[in-house]
Amino acid sequence: MGRITFDSPSVKLENRAIWTLSADGSNKVYGETIRKNRKSIWRRWDPFRSKLGAAMIKSKNHPEDLLPEIGSTIVYLGAAHGTTISHIHDHICGSFNQNNGRLISVDISPRCLRDLNLLANRRPGIIPVLGDARKFETWSHLIPRGADWLFQDVSQAGQVDIFIKACKACLKKNSTALLSLKGASERFNQGGDEAIFLETEKKLIDSGIKIVESIGLSGFEEQHMLFHCKIN
Repeated sequence: MGRITFDSPSVKLENRAIWTLSADGSNKVYGETIRKNRKSIWRRWDPFRSKLGAAMIKSKNHPEDLLPEIGSTIVYLGAAHGTTISHIHDHICGSFNQNNGRLISVDISPRCLRDLNLLANRRPGIIPVLGDARKFETWSHLIPRGADWLFQDVSQAGQVDIFIKACKACLKKNSTALLSLKGASERFNQGGDEAIFLETEKKLIDSGIKIVESIGLSGFEEQHMLFHCKIN
């Protein structure tokens, strides 16, 4: 793959390895590899620990197309312990949130929220929310003007319906939305994963959502597809 150039000064991809410029010095989030380069510190984005990281490597398009813009307001449904959130923060916020980014990080697990709170204490711009991805009304006040980008990674039935409703409730026009779908989590499983993913594409298109690319994550996450979508 060689080296792919990003417009962002805080993200680079070299020989299938993604690196983000650390917004928190040499502090690690999940045991990731750290590389020091003169006055900067870079963190390796592990695609085996992050579906977004895996999709950036597997995408046939430019991997930067999957990322929010610097300084964006984003919603992350299923933020978990903050692995992916930390790399997005490096990109859209930077040190001391010099770029004024906002990461609304929603998870239903109190254990995950504890870890997200610890992360937010070191990384201004991360806003942890203990909440259900389906109940937008409990956290939508945090984005009164809407969000620029949304990522959903929730392991529960009805993921597609949750995603469609979240896009309509949260996002501005011309926004990007990414759905990480685990086939085994969906009820309509006759015909296996391929049938599930085809049915998902149909539901998204029927709802008015444009699919830019469907990215299989095999090799990193089995039975997973990431749908890169645009909201008109």
